[in-house]
Amino acid sequence: MSESASFPGRNRRSSRRGRLARHTAAFAVLLGVAAYVAVHYVTGGGGAPRCSVGSGENTYEFTPEQASNAATISAVGTTLGMPERAVTIALATALQESALRNIEHGDRDSLGLFQQRPSQGWGTPEQILDPVYSSGKFYEGLEKVPGYSRLPLTVAAQKVQRSGFPQAYAKHEPDAALLSAALTGRSAAALRCTTSPAKEGLPGDPAKVRSELVRAFGEKVAPKTGVGGSESAGARAGTASAELAVPVRATTTGSQERRGWEIAHWAVARADSLRIAEVAYAGKVWRAGDVSGAWMTAAKPASDAVSQADPGSGSVRIRLAQ
Repeated sequence: MSESASFPGRNRRSSRRGRLARHTAAFAVLLGVAAYVAVHYVTGGGGAPRCSVGSGENTYEFTPEQASNAATISAVGTTLGMPERAVTIALATALQESALRNIEHGDRDSLGLFQQRPSQGWGTPEQILDPVYSSGKFYEGLEKVPGYSRLPLTVAAQKVQRSGFPQAYAKHEPDAALLSAALTGRSAAALRCTTSPAKEGLPGDPAKVRSELVRAFGEKVAPKTGVGGSESAGARAGTASAELAVPVRATTTGSQERRGWEIAHWAVARADSLRIAEVAYAGKVWRAGDVSGAWMTAAKPASDAVSQADPGSGSVRIRLAQ
C-alpha cells in the first residue's frame, strides 16, 4: 500500500505546503523585479536624466549633476590656458575625491569636488564649495608641478592633492580622458544627455545662463545682448522662447571649431539645471526632449530660429525652456 493511500491527511497537508511555497517564491520574485525596476529607474534606466560619452565598452555614464561639475572643471581649465592633459588630470582627481559631486563633507575638514581642506590653506569653506573657485585652485597647484603634462597622471595629481591613497587616481584616467576630449571640444557632438521630465514647464533664465557662462569662461564669452539684439539676452520677437547666441572665437588652446564644441557641450551638460531646451552648433542640434540625448543633423524649418544656426563655426545658439 502506498504512503498516500495510508496517510491521506498527510498528503493533503504536503500539497498545501507545496502550493504555499510556490506562492511565496512567486511573490519573492515579484518583489525582486519591483526592486530592480525601482533601482534601474533611479540609476537612469527608467527615464531618469543621464549623460554619457564614448561608445560601446568604452562608454562612461554619469548624472547631470556630475556632468555640470565636469563641464565647469573643464571650462575653468581651458579659460586659464591649461591644455587638455591638465583637464584630464583635474577630472580624474575629482572623480576619485568626490565622484564629481560638490559634497559638503569628507575626511576631517575636506570639502567639495577636490576635497580641499580649509585648514590646509585651500580657502574658506564657502570658497571651496564653489566649483569655479575650487577648480581654479587645483589648476593653480598643478601649474606649479614641473613637467606635469609628462608625468603619470597619478603622480601629477598626488603632487597637488597629497592624498593618503595616491594610486587611486589612475583607475579614473580612461573615463577622465573621454570626458576631457568632449568637454574641451576635441571630440565634436560627443556629449549625450537627457533632462529630467519632472522639470518640464519650468522656464529658463537667459540672465542666469549668461552669468554662468561668464563665471566658467570669462567675461568675453557671452554678449550682453541676446538674439536680435535684445537687451534682456532673450525674448526674440515673435517667438515664445528665450535664446542666446554665443559667439565663437579661437583660443590659445584650440581652434574656433573646438572652442565652439566646448561651449556647446558645456550648455548640454548644464541643460538640466539651467533649463536649456536646445543647443545648436556647426550644423548639429541637441534637444532636451529627445530621449536618446544625442546630437542630430539640424533641420532648417522657417519657424525654428535655433535650428537655423550658422552651419559653420560662428556661434553656438542656446534656446531656453519657456
